[in-house]
Amino acid sequence: MRLLLIWLIHAGALLVLPYLMSSVKVDDFWAAMAAALVLGLINALIRPLLVLLTLPVTLVTLGLFILVINGLMFWLAASVVRGFHVAGFWPAVGGALLYSIISWALSSLLFKQNDRYR
Repeated sequence: MRLLLIWLIHAGALLVLPYLMSSVKVDDFWAAMAAALVLGLINALIRPLLVLLTLPVTLVTLGLFILVINGLMFWLAASVVRGFHVAGFWPAVGGALLYSIISWALSSLLFKQNDRYR
């Protein structure tokens, strides 16, 4: 049940994103659900490998290269999911940053601090 709620939170964050950035488009609710699922899978499977491979660059840039990796993952999800569009690389970086902020805010509103460790 909790996993479904988190999935809905991330889909809701994707639905809010086009109102804040004109370069990100989400066609409908189902496209947002698919994009949230694909983003979750990409972040679970591909992102750790990229972070490990780019660790020297990340250390030199004091962690700022993680923003580039997040943008690439966001852009990759947009190229895979039909109905989810991002205009380019830099809009993907900004979209990934806003997406994570919105998801964090919605999660913190819906879950109590004590619920995080169950």
